Amino acid sequence: MSETPGLHPSRTPADDAARQAAADPCWLRFIPPSRGDLTRLFARLTAVHVAGPLHPLLATARAELRQGLSSLTGRTVTEAADWRAAGVIVATRAAALRAPWATLLPAARLAELGREGFLLHVMETPDDRSPQGAAPAIFVVGGDEAGVLYGVFHLLRGLTLGTPLSGLAACEHPVNPLRMLNHWDNADGSVERGYAGRSIFFREGRVLADNPRIRAYARLLASVGINAVALNNVNVHATETRFITEEYLPDLARIADVFRAYGIRVFLSVNFASPIEVGGLPTADPLHPDVARWWRETARTIYQYIPDFGGFLVKADSEFRPGPFTYGRDHAQGANMLADALAPFGGIVIWRCFVYNCLQDWRDRKTDRARAAYDHFVPLDGMFRDNVILQIKNGPMDFQVREPVSPLFGGLTRTNQMLELQITQEYTGQQRHLCYLVPQWQEVVAFDTYARGPGSTVARIASGELFRRPQGGVAGVSNVGDDVFWTGHVLAQANLYGFGRLAWNPELSAAAIAEEWVRLTFGDDPLVVTTITEMLMASWSIYESYTAPLGVGWMVNPGHHYGPNPDGYEYSKWGTYHYADHQGVGVDRTRRTGTGYTGQYHPPHCDVYESLATCPDELLLFFHHVPYTHRLHSGKTVIQHIYDSHFEGAERAEWLKQRWESLARRIDDVRYHVVLERLTEQAEHAKEWRDVINTYFYRKSGIPDEHGRLIHP
Repeated sequence: MSETPGLHPSRTPADDAARQAAADPCWLRFIPPSRGDLTRLFARLTAVHVAGPLHPLLATARAELRQGLSSLTGRTVTEAADWRAAGVIVATRAAALRAPWATLLPAARLAELGREGFLLHVMETPDDRSPQGAAPAIFVVGGDEAGVLYGVFHLLRGLTLGTPLSGLAACEHPVNPLRMLNHWDNADGSVERGYAGRSIFFREGRVLADNPRIRAYARLLASVGINAVALNNVNVHATETRFITEEYLPDLARIADVFRAYGIRVFLSVNFASPIEVGGLPTADPLHPDVARWWRETARTIYQYIPDFGGFLVKADSEFRPGPFTYGRDHAQGANMLADALAPFGGIVIWRCFVYNCLQDWRDRKTDRARAAYDHFVPLDGMFRDNVILQIKNGPMDFQVREPVSPLFGGLTRTNQMLELQITQEYTGQQRHLCYLVPQWQEVVAFDTYARGPGSTVARIASGELFRRPQGGVAGVSNVGDDVFWTGHVLAQANLYGFGRLAWNPELSAAAIAEEWVRLTFGDDPLVVTTITEMLMASWSIYESYTAPLGVGWMVNPGHHYGPNPDGYEYSKWGTYHYADHQGVGVDRTRRTGTGYTGQYHPPHCDVYESLATCPDELLLFFHHVPYTHRLHSGKTVIQHIYDSHFEGAERAEWLKQRWESLARRIDDVRYHVVLERLTEQAEHAKEWRDVINTYFYRKSGIPDEHGRLIHP
């Protein structure tokens, strides 16, 4: 590769200006449906009525409603002073209860509405223009102003999908209190693990407060229920360390103003050593009174500029980032000091659990990176403030294509937790390959930890519901940049959309989310909907099959992580090993003979993973070192599965391209060719993965493919 994926060194200022001005509408196209029984309703959607005081969020909801309905109906939508003249009536619950039409609403449903929830109620109301003397109208009532906005977007989504009139009624509230995007954007405009252009927030040390893309982005996020955004990289460099000072806060406050209009609170990643690097103190010891005082004063200054500031996102004592370990303190002491500074203003600390020894000796088979987060944080359970949330990656390693669920979920019972997912495709094709990640995430949130018996799912833990915690939620590492299509690969937009929908309701199916996204993005041509949905749903399995089956990870080029390199991280300091030799492959993480990692799970998982007889094939090599001749539950040997998987994966990657080509002339030319280019690269790259990995294991094992296919010696 001549260029590191995600970087654009030849881009000119004119290119940047064009990209900032352009913004693909993604799933907010509001394409009129070609089917459905909405004719009578659409005839009345020419006016909306907003009841009660016009809070800024209600003004946003009204503007989005009028814009969306105008696109759907092809008519200018006005505001009606009299609710009886409107096709959509909008209010908060408090305003609805005072309205003359309050008795028309279901009282029990109104009573259920909590913060951010909404009610959509459809009924016939008087209409002199209708031959029947009445016409359908929709009431959108929110538990608060944010709930109204979410209800409006839910309604527009339903209308675009052609949902029958009887199906538009809904009463929903978000499962997760915090639904957040983590940006790894740097002040110079680069994005760590970014594969879609440069930052929409920063450039050359400046804050792009006037960038119109920020408002467009806020619309996208609010439409799927996102309510928080961390603007900058968790690896906080020198310039970003000053973001919490008055040098940068005025411009950051202007970005916060844009997000606030869409119900989104802004967070900042902070450098734990800021008291030294910015404050001029000789120490950042969290128990030193001068350090605590400095953070309290800093918090007060931030809230003067951003009154609804969400709080701090912190990566500490991880991969050479500073933290409380420097001073002999633990993570609870470090996090609590920051939490105390934010508490008077309602702020929270999100403390990442991505902490491990990154200076390992590959010959030491008892030191296990997978154990690290559990070993660090479980002893501190119950010691964190109520405005601290521990942010836990979905797996114990680092966003591999296949990992077990982190045992911290279920290991911690007295601490606020939130799930961290990686939307940006660092190890899953970098938005050059198609890899729809919602099926993977769905497996994670549905995983039963058995921490409180059956039904103790990750979804219930992350939301705070299982252990009755006051804080919780889901965070996703953003996959957007200033690319015209936001995510580089047009089909990677499905991951951003799917993250928001799953964060709102973890019980939604990956297939339903995929079809929903396709129809919103490309219209309701049945062939287009069926084909792209099939491609999305097959893509994770396809990517896994030609890269890293059976739970093996890290076989990528070091640094940028793109492309096959079986030993790229094998002898490194990072603890990223597969231990392949001439006899076998895999990591022994059993209690009996290995690192003991399986013991971090509750029964039955600790025993299922411990035993070769019961360990799932897809995670076998994560938990066990086995001979190449070991037979899987499928009946195949490990080595034959490796060969077969990679040959089949390359064929299936070619199938993705062929399926897309079948849609020629059914997709607009620009998006068709952008996606075709990516799928062509993927098909070729899958062959490279096939040849490199199969050759590696053939050389290691000396065992030929039983089907006699070409493997390069």
